[in-house]
Amino acid sequence: MNCLVPEWEKQEFVQLVFPHKNTDWECCLKEAVETFTETAYAIAGYQKVLICYEDENTIKHLKHKNFIFKKVKNNDTWTRDFGAISVKIDGEVKLLDFKFNGWGLKFPSNYDNLISRKIFKLHKSYNFVLEGGSIDTNGEILLTTTQCLLEENRNYPMSKEEIEKFLKSELFVKEIIWLNHGFLEGDDTDSHIDTLARFVNKDTIVYCKCEDKNDIHYEELKKMEKELKKTKFNLIPLPLPSPKIYEGERLPATYANFLIINNAVLLPVYEDKKDKYVYDLFCEIFPEREIIPINANVLIRQHGSIHCISKEYFNEPEQIITK
Repeated sequence: MNCLVPEWEKQEFVQLVFPHKNTDWECCLKEAVETFTETAYAIAGYQKVLICYEDENTIKHLKHKNFIFKKVKNNDTWTRDFGAISVKIDGEVKLLDFKFNGWGLKFPSNYDNLISRKIFKLHKSYNFVLEGGSIDTNGEILLTTTQCLLEENRNYPMSKEEIEKFLKSELFVKEIIWLNHGFLEGDDTDSHIDTLARFVNKDTIVYCKCEDKNDIHYEELKKMEKELKKTKFNLIPLPLPSPKIYEGERLPATYANFLIINNAVLLPVYEDKKDKYVYDLFCEIFPEREIIPINANVLIRQHGSIHCISKEYFNEPEQIITK
């Protein structure tokens, strides 16, 4: 059966793209590299890690039998959104490459848009904008937001119906659940689903819930919750971390931006009083996997978290071009 591969299936490697001084990480490069390093070693305890880099100085300290290095020019480090997307066709995993245009032309993306074509053996490339963080799946159903996929700088003038038909055809999903509500202040992506609501198994979705009526997110997340309650899925709410402010700006901190890997889950934490509750909750949700907290406070300064900087793959590392 052909399908879009859900994150919890057995993976072969995870891709990371390390920051360097010519990215927006220059202001906090040392801290960012430390967080990327912690993430890389956490993943390497379970599977291979493809580490893409531009500056050797940022990765020369990395040594592990599961690390694979690939030098490639890049604008930024949000691998989730320019990485290839895995589909299973006749039982074999194939890589699809979609266009990345800097989240609707907000940021430069000329190098990032080429990375998958330079490093992977691809099944197909499209001139259709699709960011990995904008979709989530249980293998049969696609979960996404209208705010992102219908944003005019992505695939205009395609209609919602045309986009849905295209995604069903190319990603082999039977149904698309469109959420019309939900956002995080400080988010550049126009409400990526991986900051708001995620499948944790075939029947269950976790989602951000705001309990503070005075919080700017309260009404929108309440409306999103009502939309999710109309679906057939089991629902588990995740609290929002307390507001994280950096240089006068609220940052898009979310526990929904976790990464599932083989036998573990990397959980973003924020030195927040709710971290322990969410950690215990994830231990219940994923009883067969180790829960690994990763401090993501540096990552959210650039408006992303653990899931945003990573991309999982389900085929052999031989799919990586060696030349």
